[in-house]
Amino acid sequence: MGKLLRREDLIYPELSYQLIGILFDVYNKLGYGHSEKVYQKAVAVALKNSNLKFKEQVYAPLKYENERIGSNYFDFLVENKVVIELKKGDRFIKAHIEQVYQYLKFFNFKLGLLVYFAPRNLHFKRIVNL
Repeated sequence: MGKLLRREDLIYPELSYQLIGILFDVYNKLGYGHSEKVYQKAVAVALKNSNLKFKEQVYAPLKYENERIGSNYFDFLVENKVVIELKKGDRFIKAHIEQVYQYLKFFNFKLGLLVYFAPRNLHFKRIVNL
């Protein structure tokens, strides 16, 4: 048997693995076809049951020259480290990737998960802010 290879360059590997498992569990139990809000509520229940600390609908003001010019909310902040943004669909859209990256930059977080509940599977992308 080969030795399990472990990447040393991943940010929060154990937490990421746990979160991806939680997200796949939600998808496998609910399937496709629900609204983002339904998936969000189910993920909140799953996170609560996992005993991970999390915040839901985290306020992220949009500023220019130190003036608030708008506001955004991202779906979850887990363990005060990882941003999770949920979407329904099956294609990664550049605007969504940039949106998560902006949240990471604004709060100086290192890792975001952009998650799509798609027709045949759950897709996710790790977004890193170094």
